[in-house]
Amino acid sequence: MEGNSMVDVTENIKNEIKSSDVVLFMKGTPVFPMCGFSAAIVQVLSDIGVKFNSINVLDSDEMREGIKKFSNWPTIPQLYVKEEFIGGCDIVKEMHETGELLELFNSRGIEVKPS
Repeated sequence: MEGNSMVDVTENIKNEIKSSDVVLFMKGTPVFPMCGFSAAIVQVLSDIGVKFNSINVLDSDEMREGIKKFSNWPTIPQLYVKEEFIGGCDIVKEMHETGELLELFNSRGIEVKPS
């Protein structure tokens, strides 16, 4: 059974990142983040005013382990934009500070709030 659930998780992850332009795999929810790093990315995305879908990895061990394997990235949160893995908290914050993140959303045609 073990091998099979991993396949399902990979499918779930693929479906999640296909179904929304911006997907955040995080601990907790945007309203109640369960870790500071997740809260920081939620804050960045809120500042930019971009709509995003969030997956609470604490709801499922399989999802929590699965996303780490899927992206080959050891930590959570993880941000995906248009099915592309962008990075974790440090990368996202740095991109936000340099304006790269906003540029990324603009170049992918993702709506943000007017600055």
